Amino acid sequence: MKAKPLLKSDIERAMAMTKSNRAAARYLHCSYIHYKKWAKNYKVDDNDPNSLTLFEQHKNQSGKGIAKFLSNKGKEPALMDVIEGRVPIDSYTPEKLKNRLIQESYLQECCTKCQFQERRVVDYKVPLILNFKDGNKKNWSLDNLELLCYNHYFLYVGNIFTDKQIQHLEDYNPSTFQSKSDWELDDHFKEHLQNLNIIETDNEPGSEFISKI
Repeated sequence: MKAKPLLKSDIERAMAMTKSNRAAARYLHCSYIHYKKWAKNYKVDDNDPNSLTLFEQHKNQSGKGIAKFLSNKGKEPALMDVIEGRVPIDSYTPEKLKNRLIQESYLQECCTKCQFQERRVVDYKVPLILNFKDGNKKNWSLDNLELLCYNHYFLYVGNIFTDKQIQHLEDYNPSTFQSKSDWELDDHFKEHLQNLNIIETDNEPGSEFISKI
């Protein structure tokens, strides 16, 4: 059966959800060769003859944003072997599993409930938590896994922070806030306030200041 052509919109959608051309091909459930053929067929800007192709734009030879264990050339077991229990999971953590699920396009990097996918500017991270639907964190079957934003994890699963952590976030030190601040007056404005009887005309210490409140 001949593979169907890939639309430009399909490739752009895959690029938005992944960090490399190979990951984009997995996202579209097609071979890398087929993806490469069509990604090279479309330009980023159709009106610019010198524009990069979509394939060139999505190159990531340095591996930026891709977890290191994904580029170890076979040292890591196939993800499906991990998910389906054919290899021990003792050396894995939920964070490592989450990274592979996203990088290899088994899960979209967005909240399952609301599709939230906004990235933090400083490090490009999306605030998502890997949730085990049945509550069993050793059940790594794909249908038991989902990504939730902090809001929906709180609503459907439980607290993200302990009471002590929340108290620390909300706490403040009253000593850091000044209840009163003074402005120093220049001679002209001081004379104007004296004429209005707002400040005294004596020379008591501090008479050259007026409180903001």
